[in-house]
This record gives sequence, C-alpha cells and structure tokens, in this order.
Amino acid sequence: MQSWAHDALAFVEAHAHLAPYIVFALAFGESLAVISLIVPATFILVGVGALIEAGGMALLPIWAGAAAGAALGDAVSYWVGFHFKEHTHKLWPFSRHPQMLERGERFFHRYGSWSVFIGRFFGPIRAVIPLVAGMFAMPALVFQMANIASAMLWALVLLAPGAAVMKFWSGW
Repeated sequence: MQSWAHDALAFVEAHAHLAPYIVFALAFGESLAVISLIVPATFILVGVGALIEAGGMALLPIWAGAAAGAALGDAVSYWVGFHFKEHTHKLWPFSRHPQMLERGERFFHRYGSWSVFIGRFFGPIRAVIPLVAGMFAMPALVFQMANIASAMLWALVLLAPGAAVMKFWSGW
C-alpha cells in the first residue's frame, strides 16, 4: 500500500494541473460505501496537502475537489441505502460481515443526524453511516446539510496540516 501511495503522490506532483480532479476521485472513493474500505485515499490526501505547499499548488481548488468528491460519495451511498433499504443486508460485504451495518445502525440511532457529520471523521464507520442514513430514510435536506458541511471540514483537516508543516519546514 505504501508503494501505491508513493506512486499516486508522484503522479499528482508530476501532473499538478490535474490535482483537483485527482483528489475529487480519491475523496469520492474514500467516501463511497464499501469502496472506502479498499481505497487508501486518506494517506494520499494528507500527502497531497504537503505537495500543495512544496509544489506551489493552490489550496482552494484542491480543497474544493476533495470536498466535492467526499460529498458526492456520501450522497451516492445515501441513495443506495434509501433505495435498497432492508435489502442492503443481503449485499456483499454486509451479507458476510453483518456487524459492519449493525455498528453503523447503532451509531446512527445514538447520534441521529449528527452521525453523518461525526461519522465522516471515524475510519470504518465512515463507510456505512451514509448508507444507514438512507436505509432509515433520514430527510434528504438534513442529510445533505450534514454531508456537505462535514465534507468541507474533512477535506480541510486532511489537506491543511501537510501544507502547514511544509510551509513551516521551508521557512527554516
């Protein structure tokens, strides 16, 4: 995985003009139910943050790409949960690992609409909360408000520290 992340960061550095689109795709995969368990995008997005400062790339379009990708990934997951409802339990990987959905359901019932916002920042739960929100027919407007706000903050939290560290380091 480390080699894949290194290669991805080298690609972003070599094709800086594509960085907003690349981080959009990475954040989309990271936020899409189930796929987020396979796509190791978090590490790459943190690394892209460092490339922003080191490579002279603009933070705003890259942040916007990451936030939009994350919000769209969760929106698609919500849609899948909303349309498949109880049949979601029969889909892979939930049919083999029902505890994934069970944990997501407990989290959703405990925190309600805040679960969408909070869940974005907690690894494995991030993969199922939007799906569960759709399964339980959380009002779409409430979901999207939490989804978009958390995606914007999440993207900043991942990108800004790397950029800040590089800025500090280059000032020495």
